[in-house]
Amino acid sequence: MTDAKRVLLAAPRGYCAGVDRAVVTVEKALELYGAPVYVRKEIVHNKHVVAVLQRRGAIFVDETDEVPEGATVVFSAHGVAPVVHEQARERSLKAIDATCPLVTKVHKEAKRFADSDFDILLIGHEGHEEVVGTAGEAPEHITLVDGPEDVANVQVRDPEKVVWLSQTTLSVDETMETVRRLRERFPSLQDPPSDDICYATQNRQLAVRQMAPDTDLMIVVGSRNSSNSVRLVEVALEYGARAGHLVDYADEIDPAWFEGVGTVGVTSGASVPEILVNDVLDHLAELGYTDVAPVTSATESLLFALPADLRRDLKARGIAFDAKVKSDAGASLR
Repeated sequence: MTDAKRVLLAAPRGYCAGVDRAVVTVEKALELYGAPVYVRKEIVHNKHVVAVLQRRGAIFVDETDEVPEGATVVFSAHGVAPVVHEQARERSLKAIDATCPLVTKVHKEAKRFADSDFDILLIGHEGHEEVVGTAGEAPEHITLVDGPEDVANVQVRDPEKVVWLSQTTLSVDETMETVRRLRERFPSLQDPPSDDICYATQNRQLAVRQMAPDTDLMIVVGSRNSSNSVRLVEVALEYGARAGHLVDYADEIDPAWFEGVGTVGVTSGASVPEILVNDVLDHLAELGYTDVAPVTSATESLLFALPADLRRDLKARGIAFDAKVKSDAGASLR
Protein backbone atom coordinates (compact mmCIF):
# COMPACT_ATOMS: atom_id res chain seq x y z
CA MET A 1 0.00 0.00 0.00
CA THR A 2 1.30 3.44 -0.95
CA ASP A 3 1.23 6.52 1.25
CA ALA A 4 0.05 8.59 -1.73
CA LYS A 5 -3.62 9.51 -1.71
CA ARG A 6 -5.42 9.13 -5.01
CA VAL A 7 -8.89 8.60 -6.45
CA LEU A 8 -9.81 6.22 -9.26
CA LEU A 9 -12.95 7.62 -10.90
CA ALA A 10 -15.08 5.18 -12.90
CA ALA A 11 -16.28 5.99 -16.38
CA PRO A 12 -19.00 5.55 -17.35
CA ARG A 13 -20.99 6.17 -14.17
CA GLY A 14 -24.27 7.75 -13.19
CA TYR A 15 -27.30 8.35 -15.39
CA CYS A 16 -28.05 5.82 -18.11
CA ALA A 17 -30.27 6.63 -21.09
CA GLY A 18 -33.37 5.04 -19.54
CA VAL A 19 -33.04 6.97 -16.29
CA ASP A 20 -32.40 10.24 -18.10
CA ARG A 21 -35.48 9.69 -20.26
CA ALA A 22 -37.67 8.91 -17.23
CA VAL A 23 -36.58 11.94 -15.21
CA VAL A 24 -36.93 14.29 -18.20
CA THR A 25 -40.40 12.82 -18.75
CA VAL A 26 -41.51 14.00 -15.30
CA GLU A 27 -39.81 17.39 -15.75
CA LYS A 28 -41.50 17.98 -19.11
CA ALA A 29 -44.86 16.71 -17.83
CA LEU A 30 -44.72 19.28 -15.02
CA GLU A 31 -43.83 22.00 -17.53
CA LEU A 32 -46.59 20.95 -19.92
CA TYR A 33 -49.50 20.01 -17.66
CA GLY A 34 -48.56 21.90 -14.49
CA ALA A 35 -48.33 20.58 -10.95
CA PRO A 36 -49.29 18.25 -9.57
CA VAL A 37 -48.17 15.38 -11.75
CA TYR A 38 -48.51 12.00 -10.07
CA VAL A 39 -45.82 9.34 -10.36
CA ARG A 40 -46.51 5.70 -9.57
CA LYS A 41 -43.61 4.46 -7.42
CA GLU A 42 -40.27 6.26 -7.47
CA ILE A 43 -39.54 7.40 -11.03
CA VAL A 44 -36.00 6.05 -10.51
CA HIS A 45 -34.41 4.62 -7.38
CA ASN A 46 -32.57 7.69 -6.14
CA LYS A 47 -33.45 9.63 -3.00
CA HIS A 48 -32.11 12.96 -4.29
CA VAL A 49 -33.87 12.86 -7.67
CA VAL A 50 -37.20 12.02 -6.03
CA ALA A 51 -36.82 14.87 -3.52
CA VAL A 52 -36.02 17.42 -6.25
CA LEU A 53 -39.03 16.38 -8.34
CA GLN A 54 -41.28 16.49 -5.27
CA ARG A 55 -40.28 20.08 -4.67
CA ARG A 56 -41.23 20.87 -8.27
CA GLY A 57 -44.72 19.43 -7.86
CA ALA A 58 -44.47 15.68 -8.49
CA ILE A 59 -46.51 13.54 -6.10
CA PHE A 60 -45.25 9.99 -5.68
CA VAL A 61 -47.81 7.28 -4.91
CA ASP A 62 -47.58 3.54 -4.41
CA GLU A 63 -50.70 2.50 -6.31
CA THR A 64 -52.81 3.79 -9.17
CA ASP A 65 -55.94 4.14 -7.04
CA GLU A 66 -54.19 6.91 -5.06
CA VAL A 67 -54.25 9.13 -8.16
CA PRO A 68 -57.38 11.34 -8.48
CA GLU A 69 -59.61 10.44 -11.40
CA GLY A 70 -58.67 12.26 -14.58
CA ALA A 71 -55.23 13.32 -13.31
CA THR A 72 -51.88 12.82 -15.02
CA VAL A 73 -49.77 9.87 -13.88
CA VAL A 74 -46.29 8.82 -14.97
CA PHE A 75 -45.27 5.18 -14.74
CA SER A 76 -41.70 4.72 -13.51
CA ALA A 77 -38.66 3.57 -15.47
CA HIS A 78 -38.97 0.10 -13.91
CA GLY A 79 -42.14 -0.75 -15.82
CA VAL A 80 -45.60 -1.90 -14.79
CA ALA A 81 -47.80 -4.93 -15.37
CA PRO A 82 -50.69 -4.75 -17.88
CA VAL A 83 -53.18 -4.63 -15.01
CA VAL A 84 -51.76 -1.22 -14.00
CA HIS A 85 -52.47 0.19 -17.47
CA GLU A 86 -56.00 -1.17 -17.19
CA GLN A 87 -56.46 0.46 -13.75
CA ALA A 88 -55.34 3.79 -15.22
CA ARG A 89 -57.90 3.51 -18.03
CA GLU A 90 -60.66 2.69 -15.53
CA ARG A 91 -59.84 5.89 -13.60
CA SER A 92 -59.62 7.99 -16.81
CA LEU A 93 -56.03 8.89 -16.00
CA LYS A 94 -53.72 10.53 -18.50
CA ALA A 95 -50.97 7.90 -18.27
CA ILE A 96 -47.45 8.55 -19.51
CA ASP A 97 -45.32 5.44 -19.64
CA ALA A 98 -41.68 6.21 -18.79
CA THR A 99 -40.64 2.54 -18.73
CA CYS A 100 -37.06 2.13 -19.90
CA PRO A 101 -37.10 0.73 -23.46
CA LEU A 102 -34.69 -2.00 -22.34
CA VAL A 103 -37.23 -3.12 -19.73
CA THR A 104 -39.97 -2.95 -22.35
CA LYS A 105 -37.85 -5.32 -24.46
CA VAL A 106 -37.92 -7.88 -21.64
CA HIS A 107 -41.72 -7.46 -21.33
CA LYS A 108 -42.11 -8.20 -25.03
CA GLU A 109 -39.88 -11.25 -24.73
CA ALA A 110 -42.01 -12.53 -21.86
CA LYS A 111 -45.21 -12.12 -23.87
CA ARG A 112 -43.73 -13.80 -26.94
CA PHE A 113 -42.44 -16.84 -25.06
CA ALA A 114 -45.69 -17.12 -23.10
CA ASP A 115 -47.64 -17.09 -26.38
CA SER A 116 -45.47 -20.04 -27.45
CA ASP A 117 -46.34 -21.80 -24.17
CA PHE A 118 -42.81 -21.76 -22.71
CA ASP A 119 -42.07 -21.85 -19.02
CA ILE A 120 -40.17 -18.61 -18.37
CA LEU A 121 -37.58 -18.53 -15.60
CA LEU A 122 -37.23 -14.89 -14.62
CA ILE A 123 -33.97 -14.25 -12.79
CA GLY A 124 -34.40 -11.33 -10.42
CA HIS A 125 -35.07 -10.11 -6.92
CA GLU A 126 -38.46 -10.82 -5.40
CA GLY A 127 -40.50 -7.68 -4.87
CA HIS A 128 -38.39 -5.44 -7.12
CA GLU A 129 -40.69 -3.22 -9.19
CA GLU A 130 -39.15 -4.32 -12.48
CA VAL A 131 -39.67 -7.99 -11.64
CA VAL A 132 -43.28 -7.37 -10.57
CA GLY A 133 -43.97 -5.60 -13.86
CA THR A 134 -42.35 -8.24 -16.05
CA ALA A 135 -44.00 -11.13 -14.19
CA GLY A 136 -47.35 -9.42 -14.66
CA GLU A 137 -47.08 -9.85 -18.43
CA ALA A 138 -47.57 -13.63 -18.17
CA PRO A 139 -47.98 -14.66 -14.53
CA GLU A 140 -49.12 -18.19 -15.37
CA HIS A 141 -45.91 -18.83 -17.34
CA ILE A 142 -43.28 -17.07 -15.22
CA THR A 143 -41.35 -18.49 -12.28
CA LEU A 144 -39.06 -16.16 -10.33
CA VAL A 145 -35.51 -17.41 -9.71
CA ASP A 146 -33.92 -15.25 -7.01
CA GLY A 147 -30.24 -16.12 -7.53
CA PRO A 148 -28.19 -19.32 -7.78
CA GLU A 149 -29.39 -20.72 -4.46
CA ASP A 150 -33.01 -20.66 -5.68
CA VAL A 151 -32.36 -22.92 -8.68
CA ALA A 152 -33.02 -26.14 -6.76
CA ASN A 153 -36.60 -24.99 -6.08
CA VAL A 154 -37.53 -24.47 -9.73
CA GLN A 155 -40.21 -26.71 -11.25
CA VAL A 156 -41.29 -26.64 -14.91
CA ARG A 157 -43.97 -28.38 -16.93
CA ASP A 158 -41.79 -29.41 -19.89
CA PRO A 159 -37.97 -29.33 -19.60
CA GLU A 160 -37.79 -29.03 -23.40
CA LYS A 161 -39.69 -25.73 -23.45
CA VAL A 162 -37.89 -23.50 -20.95
CA VAL A 163 -36.31 -20.07 -21.42
CA TRP A 164 -34.63 -17.66 -19.02
CA LEU A 165 -35.04 -13.89 -18.86
CA SER A 166 -33.62 -11.48 -16.28
CA GLN A 167 -34.07 -8.23 -14.44
CA THR A 168 -31.96 -5.64 -16.24
CA THR A 169 -29.97 -4.42 -13.21
CA LEU A 170 -28.45 -7.62 -11.84
CA SER A 171 -24.85 -8.64 -11.26
CA VAL A 172 -23.62 -10.10 -14.54
CA ASP A 173 -21.51 -12.74 -12.78
CA GLU A 174 -24.27 -13.87 -10.43
CA THR A 175 -26.80 -14.03 -13.26
CA MET A 176 -24.49 -16.19 -15.37
CA GLU A 177 -23.93 -18.49 -12.40
CA THR A 178 -27.69 -18.79 -11.99
CA VAL A 179 -28.03 -19.61 -15.70
CA ARG A 180 -25.24 -22.21 -15.44
CA ARG A 181 -27.03 -23.98 -12.61
CA LEU A 182 -30.38 -23.79 -14.41
CA ARG A 183 -28.82 -25.34 -17.50
CA GLU A 184 -27.46 -28.20 -15.40
CA ARG A 185 -31.05 -28.98 -14.42
CA PHE A 186 -32.61 -28.13 -17.78
CA PRO A 187 -30.11 -28.78 -20.62
CA SER A 188 -32.57 -27.49 -23.25
CA LEU A 189 -32.86 -24.11 -21.53
CA GLN A 190 -33.06 -21.35 -24.15
CA ASP A 191 -31.37 -17.96 -23.88
CA PRO A 192 -33.18 -14.67 -24.48
CA PRO A 193 -32.82 -13.33 -28.04
CA SER A 194 -30.45 -10.65 -26.73
CA ASP A 195 -28.82 -9.81 -23.42
CA ASP A 196 -31.39 -8.67 -20.82
CA ILE A 197 -28.91 -7.07 -18.40
CA CYS A 198 -28.70 -3.51 -19.65
CA TYR A 199 -25.59 -2.04 -21.25
CA ALA A 200 -25.25 0.58 -18.50
CA THR A 201 -25.35 -1.97 -15.70
CA GLN A 202 -22.68 -4.03 -17.46
CA ASN A 203 -20.45 -1.04 -18.23
CA ARG A 204 -20.56 0.26 -14.66
CA GLN A 205 -19.77 -3.17 -13.28
CA LEU A 206 -16.91 -3.59 -15.74
CA ALA A 207 -15.30 -0.30 -14.65
CA VAL A 208 -15.54 -1.37 -11.01
CA ARG A 209 -14.00 -4.75 -11.83
CA GLN A 210 -11.05 -2.97 -13.43
CA MET A 211 -10.61 -0.60 -10.48
CA ALA A 212 -11.20 -2.99 -7.61
CA PRO A 213 -7.80 -4.77 -7.41
CA ASP A 214 -6.04 -1.41 -6.97
CA THR A 215 -8.60 0.02 -4.55
CA ASP A 216 -8.42 0.17 -0.76
CA LEU A 217 -11.88 1.70 -0.43
CA MET A 218 -14.70 1.82 -3.00
CA ILE A 219 -17.36 4.49 -2.58
CA VAL A 220 -20.50 3.94 -4.64
CA VAL A 221 -22.91 6.86 -4.81
CA GLY A 222 -26.46 5.55 -4.91
CA SER A 223 -29.56 4.73 -2.90
CA ARG A 224 -30.08 1.51 -0.99
CA ASN A 225 -33.19 0.58 -2.97
CA SER A 226 -31.22 0.87 -6.22
CA SER A 227 -30.42 -2.67 -7.31
CA ASN A 228 -27.66 -1.69 -9.71
CA SER A 229 -25.98 0.53 -7.09
CA VAL A 230 -26.01 -2.22 -4.47
CA ARG A 231 -24.52 -4.60 -7.05
CA LEU A 232 -21.60 -2.21 -7.64
CA VAL A 233 -20.51 -2.51 -4.02
CA GLU A 234 -20.77 -6.29 -4.24
CA VAL A 235 -18.75 -6.40 -7.46
CA ALA A 236 -16.06 -4.17 -5.95
CA LEU A 237 -15.60 -6.49 -2.97
CA GLU A 238 -15.72 -9.60 -5.13
CA TYR A 239 -12.94 -8.30 -7.41
CA GLY A 240 -10.52 -7.16 -4.76
CA ALA A 241 -11.50 -3.86 -3.17
CA ARG A 242 -10.59 -4.04 0.52
CA ALA A 243 -13.74 -2.20 1.60
CA GLY A 244 -16.82 -0.75 -0.05
CA HIS A 245 -19.67 1.53 0.99
CA LEU A 246 -22.87 2.89 -0.57
CA VAL A 247 -23.77 6.53 0.14
CA ASP A 248 -26.53 8.85 -1.03
CA TYR A 249 -24.63 12.01 -0.12
CA ALA A 250 -21.06 13.03 0.67
CA ASP A 251 -21.96 13.83 4.27
CA GLU A 252 -22.63 10.13 4.87
CA ILE A 253 -18.94 9.35 4.39
CA ASP A 254 -17.33 8.22 7.66
CA PRO A 255 -13.79 9.51 8.35
CA ALA A 256 -13.04 6.17 10.03
CA TRP A 257 -13.19 4.47 6.63
CA PHE A 258 -9.90 6.11 5.60
CA GLU A 259 -7.59 4.54 8.16
CA GLY A 260 -4.60 3.35 6.10
CA VAL A 261 -6.36 4.00 2.79
CA GLY A 262 -4.21 5.12 -0.14
CA THR A 263 -6.51 4.59 -3.13
CA VAL A 264 -10.22 5.38 -3.16
CA GLY A 265 -12.44 4.22 -6.01
CA VAL A 266 -15.52 6.31 -6.82
CA THR A 267 -18.46 5.40 -9.01
CA SER A 268 -22.22 5.89 -9.05
CA GLY A 269 -25.31 3.90 -9.91
CA ALA A 270 -27.30 4.40 -13.09
CA SER A 271 -29.90 6.63 -11.40
CA VAL A 272 -27.45 9.08 -9.78
CA PRO A 273 -26.97 12.68 -11.02
CA GLU A 274 -23.36 13.78 -11.44
CA ILE A 275 -23.66 16.60 -8.89
CA LEU A 276 -23.69 13.99 -6.10
CA VAL A 277 -20.45 12.46 -7.40
CA ASN A 278 -18.86 15.91 -7.57
CA ASP A 279 -19.77 16.48 -3.93
CA VAL A 280 -18.05 13.22 -2.99
CA LEU A 281 -14.93 14.24 -4.94
CA ASP A 282 -14.91 17.63 -3.17
CA HIS A 283 -15.21 15.86 0.17
CA LEU A 284 -12.35 13.52 -0.68
CA ALA A 285 -10.21 16.48 -1.75
CA GLU A 286 -10.71 17.98 1.70
CA LEU A 287 -9.33 14.72 3.12
CA GLY A 288 -6.25 15.00 0.90
CA TYR A 289 -7.36 12.83 -2.01
CA THR A 290 -6.77 15.38 -4.75
CA ASP A 291 -5.15 13.17 -7.41
CA VAL A 292 -8.06 11.91 -9.56
CA ALA A 293 -7.51 9.43 -12.40
CA PRO A 294 -10.32 8.14 -14.66
CA VAL A 295 -10.81 4.43 -15.30
CA THR A 296 -12.76 4.05 -18.54
CA SER A 297 -14.46 0.75 -19.42
CA ALA A 298 -16.68 1.95 -22.28
CA THR A 299 -18.04 5.00 -24.09
CA GLU A 300 -21.80 5.45 -24.01
CA SER A 301 -23.80 7.40 -26.58
CA LEU A 302 -27.24 5.75 -26.47
CA LEU A 303 -30.23 8.09 -26.18
CA PHE A 304 -33.94 7.31 -25.98
CA ALA A 305 -36.76 9.51 -27.26
CA LEU A 306 -39.37 10.76 -24.81
CA PRO A 307 -42.69 8.82 -24.66
CA ALA A 308 -44.71 9.36 -27.83
CA ASP A 309 -47.80 10.88 -26.14
CA LEU A 310 -45.66 13.40 -24.29
CA ARG A 311 -43.76 14.33 -27.46
CA ARG A 312 -47.07 14.91 -29.25
CA ASP A 313 -48.44 17.16 -26.51
CA LEU A 314 -45.19 19.12 -26.20
CA LYS A 315 -45.17 19.72 -29.94
CA ALA A 316 -48.82 20.82 -29.91
CA ARG A 317 -48.06 23.37 -27.18
CA GLY A 318 -44.90 24.59 -28.90
CA ILE A 319 -42.69 23.55 -25.97
CA ALA A 320 -39.13 22.79 -27.06
CA PHE A 321 -37.76 19.35 -26.44
CA ASP A 322 -34.90 17.27 -27.74
CA ALA A 323 -34.05 13.58 -27.51
CA LYS A 324 -30.66 14.71 -26.27
CA VAL A 325 -32.04 16.88 -23.47
CA LYS A 326 -30.50 16.07 -20.10
CA SER A 327 -32.34 16.12 -16.82
CA ASP A 328 -31.56 19.00 -14.51
CA ALA A 329 -32.90 17.26 -11.39
CA GLY A 330 -29.38 17.26 -10.00
CA ALA A 331 -28.97 21.01 -10.30
CA SER A 332 -29.52 21.77 -6.62
CA LEU A 333 -29.09 19.60 -3.57
CA ARG A 334 -31.39 21.22 -1.08
